Order: sequence, then C-alpha cells, then structure tokens
Amino acid sequence: MNPTIVTCAVTGSSTNFRTNPAVPVTPEQIATSCVEAARAGAAMVHIHVRDPQTGAPSTELAHYAEVVDRIADAGVDVVVNLTTGYGGRFRPDAADIRRADPSCNLAPPAARTAHITALRPEVCSLDVATFNLGDDAYLGTRVMVTEMAAAMVDAGVLPEIEVFEAGHLLLARHLVETGVLPAPGHFQFCLGLDWAMPATAAAIDFLRDLLPAGATWSAFGIGRRQFPMVAAAVAAGGHVRVGLEDNIYLSQGELAASNAALVERAVRIVEDLGQSVASPADARGILGLPPRP
Repeated sequence: MNPTIVTCAVTGSSTNFRTNPAVPVTPEQIATSCVEAARAGAAMVHIHVRDPQTGAPSTELAHYAEVVDRIADAGVDVVVNLTTGYGGRFRPDAADIRRADPSCNLAPPAARTAHITALRPEVCSLDVATFNLGDDAYLGTRVMVTEMAAAMVDAGVLPEIEVFEAGHLLLARHLVETGVLPAPGHFQFCLGLDWAMPATAAAIDFLRDLLPAGATWSAFGIGRRQFPMVAAAVAAGGHVRVGLEDNIYLSQGELAASNAALVERAVRIVEDLGQSVASPADARGILGLPPRP
C-alpha cells in the first residue's frame, strides 16, 4: 500500500473561531497554522481565507497570496491546496423564489477560480453538483462545474473533487470519462454534513466502489466523527483529512489547541493501524504531481 496522505484543513469559512480561538483568521495566523500542521505530519494543507478584521469568509486574492507566500518563506515543504468552495451557496428570496436572497454568496465560476488562475497552487478543491447545505442549497450544475474544471486544468492545477453525495461522484466520473477532468481523478469524500452522506465506514466503502479505476481518494468526517473516519479511511485503503475547518475538538469537551494537535492525533491513528504517513514528496508521487524543484 502507498503511504497515507494526511491533509489538514486549517480554517474553513464558518463561525467556529468564536467557539475555539485556535481557529486561524488572519493570513499570518493561517500560514503559521499550515506550517505547524506540516511539521506535525500533514503532507497537504487545505486553505480558505477570512477577513482579518471580522473573521468572515473572504475571496480576496491578496489574502490568498499572503498565505501562500508566508508558507513558502517558512521553508517548510507541504502541498498547498486552495479552496474554490466559497461562492456556491444559494438561498431563494422569500418574496420571489426565482431570485437569490441578498444573504447568499453565489458567485460565477470565473470569480470562484480567479485566485487559482493567479496563484497556480498544486491542488485546489472542486465541489461537484448540488445538495442541501443547512437551510441553503449548494449549487454546482454540470455547466458550472465544467467551467471551473477547465480553469483549473488550464492553470495546471490538480482538482480535488469534493463528493458529498453518491450522485456527485457519478457526475465527476462522467467528467473524467469525457476528458473534462484529468484521469483518473483525486476525490475527497466529505461525510457527516446534515442532509448529505453519513460519516460511516459503510458510506466510505460505497463511495470507494464507485470510483474510476486507478483514482486516488481521501475522506473526512465532521465533528466527533473526524477521528473515526480517519481510521475507517485508512482501513479502506484511502487517505485522510483532519483540521479545525471540520472539527474544533481534540476529544469530547476538549477544544483542540491547534491544527497541529489534530494532525498529530491523525498520524498516531494511521501508524497504529500499521500504515506509514506520506511525506509531501510521497504525496506528489501518489497524486501524479510534478516533484518540487
């Protein structure tokens, strides 16, 4: 078996920083947390950015650029994976459901991939298809996903295909088969959100069996299912993701002191199950990325 890639999703875009002050907010804090996670054993870091003053989610190119530059300046090798997830939420206006409520953040594909085109990270996320997300809808039509995928491929960036439902994987597989997405594809199983696939070993097995031949995959669980899904993914032959984006606790009632603490726990689980942890160089080989110069 290949070594297991541990990804750390360091901040996300929710209001969890109000519950756990360890959630990084400013570009400097986010970059520092990425470096600490890498030193703890994460081969890849998944990055959102926030407004430094309010903590609200942001798409500001300057914030992304600062985070990426600070990681590079720290001299720590890690695969950088930037999100394109922000901009997919839709909520219908109460007076006219054909229109968007002013509170939604729905943005066109070009806006959601502008920082990818500009910064060209090694990996970026690609949310596939549509699903219920809390009281909103998360929109990803085939046309929208195709346009975003084309921007990523044109920039030389590997799309990490985010799968919240089985139908998302089927659409992604179609896009792989028709050449829209590079074959065989790298997939992330996002488990445990309300109204989407549950965070169970059975869900992992089911999704894994729908993958294109030769595809690589990782999985994560939300909240208290984070570490059980690490174990389940390793047992099923996949890679894993942890981080304060998905879970702010180290154990029941104990807030995680840092992203590094969550990575250290994941590393122990991987090794206790008899598997080795991938280095960034290993991860690049597994994912088919060019070696770092």
